[in-house]
Amino acid sequence: MLTRSAAILVATCLSTLPALANFDTCLSGLKAAATAKGVSGSTFDRATRGLEPDMKVIELMNNQPEFKTPIWDYLATLNDEEKVAEGQQMLRRYAPILAAAEARFGVDRHTIVAVWGVESDYGKAGGTMPLVQALATGACYAPRRQGFFRDEFVSTLRIIERGDLEARDLKGSWAGAFGHTQFIPSTYLRLAVDGDGDGRRDLVNSVADALHSTANFMAKAGWQTGNTWGYEVRVPDGYSGPTGRTSKHPVSFWTARGLRKVNGAALSGSGKAGLIMPAGRDGPAFLVFKNYDCAYSYNGADSYALAISILSDRLKGRPGIQTAWPTDDPPLSRAERRILQQKLTARGYDVGEPDGRVGQKTREAIKDIERQLGMKPTGRPGGRVLQALR
Repeated sequence: MLTRSAAILVATCLSTLPALANFDTCLSGLKAAATAKGVSGSTFDRATRGLEPDMKVIELMNNQPEFKTPIWDYLATLNDEEKVAEGQQMLRRYAPILAAAEARFGVDRHTIVAVWGVESDYGKAGGTMPLVQALATGACYAPRRQGFFRDEFVSTLRIIERGDLEARDLKGSWAGAFGHTQFIPSTYLRLAVDGDGDGRRDLVNSVADALHSTANFMAKAGWQTGNTWGYEVRVPDGYSGPTGRTSKHPVSFWTARGLRKVNGAALSGSGKAGLIMPAGRDGPAFLVFKNYDCAYSYNGADSYALAISILSDRLKGRPGIQTAWPTDDPPLSRAERRILQQKLTARGYDVGEPDGRVGQKTREAIKDIERQLGMKPTGRPGGRVLQALR
């Protein structure tokens, strides 16, 4: 049986089969757009020689974890003890670079490192898709957002034309994000900076360039030095007031409606704040200020912005989220996911290397186990399945 994502891919490929023969025609149109932006014909030809589309881009486009994964699962692997411990190591290892970025842009080092950890696991998971191929595929065959892909494709060639990076260095995600802190090419052109003083902006091979560029991104997004992103709060029973990141009001407004910090203390912070409840009324709630919006602007999802914000707090030694998520099947950390994969392997399932990354093989194995246990076959790596295997 086809998985939903596989079915989407097959349907998409079938619908575009007649168009696949026109990839060269599409590239010709892209060449004209690139030339208009200052990309030389020789650079374009060198970067696209022998290029073929990769239709996996379309499948990945329809399966973004920030929007499809339960928020408690999404945060469980991005705010776990491993992520915090390694982030604290990065804070020590790159202390001079981070101090310079703080002084230059006014963004605290814990937030910079949190972005790094969430985006690429501190440089270990930056993506492997060649940007020129991925973005050309999207520009020619994506069912939506073709304008985005076209612009990012041209921006990629402009980076190559500038000489900062070669095409072979530009590997990342299906949407074109690359480097330690996963800038898309157009963002690179606008906001990447030289952090190590060598005259180049290399977010792939230079940690300094990547961390300074991230600080610049946050500063340009309106980061308020010395202010908080927000904090977890208690919302009184029966609350029926405004919610949402963009529905911002003075702290006094929220105090008058009975909100308190999760530890019972009075609300604090300057400027206006919004109340978000990403899992509904029964889950954790947060009062979020302007600095949260800066994190949100990096990827446009509350789950993502919370991952950065909570990780930055934990890197400062503060506790994580205190209120339980509204689920009876608790999420698993990466360490627990590795244990789950080891248990599945011991039962004869081929899930690949037990690395804590849950791919299709692991999900299919979990579904089989769930069927055996009389559970709904979701393929989700949760606490109940792990407990059953122990």
